[in-house]
Amino acid sequence: MPRRGRNHRTTVLRLGTLVGSLALVTGCGGGEDDTAKSPRPSRSSAAPAAGIVAPAKIEVIAGLAGCKAEIRIEADELREGLCHSGQADYRVTTFPAEKYKEAWLDAASVYGGKYLVGPRWVVSAKAEHLEQARNKIGGTIRQLQGTS
Repeated sequence: MPRRGRNHRTTVLRLGTLVGSLALVTGCGGGEDDTAKSPRPSRSSAAPAAGIVAPAKIEVIAGLAGCKAEIRIEADELREGLCHSGQADYRVTTFPAEKYKEAWLDAASVYGGKYLVGPRWVVSAKAEHLEQARNKIGGTIRQLQGTS
């Protein structure tokens, strides 16, 4: 079995620390039913009305959502920005590779909630705003099941 070095441990620790901020975001997740616990996320339609999917750039995703992002985190594994439009507040997280996004979603599944997920990006917002955002940005709405 190959030995993993310091960079791997640092990456895992950073992702774990950054995912800890999801506790704040879960307040944006709405009132999901806690009775249905499943290890797999559910998915809704990925096809936005416009037939587009935003690229993995916070500034572009925020612009499509109708707001300007304030970058909060700049790390090797991810970038995160907050965006406030007239209708909703969004947290946009982008990743340099799919593996980082999947690791982030894996860690976020502990908290549960709904997220808008695209290629190398995740958008967090109140559940009632995700469908409208999906129509503008693209992606798939994923329900992550919390573990309690």
